Amino acid sequence: MARIVLGVLGVLLALYVVFGLVLPMLVGLLKLVLVIGVIAVVVVGVVMILGKASK
Repeated sequence: MARIVLGVLGVLLALYVVFGLVLPMLVGLLKLVLVIGVIAVVVVGVVMILGKASK
């Protein structure tokens, strides 16, 4: 009986860790990468425009 209860508690703890800690961390990391990518695209665009304008 104790083995079943501990198994259920283990599964619940694993689900909490996955959905409460890991997924929000991955979503935050994805947002960070997206923001850095947008900033990089803007910087490359500005540099290309300035490079063509200086000729």
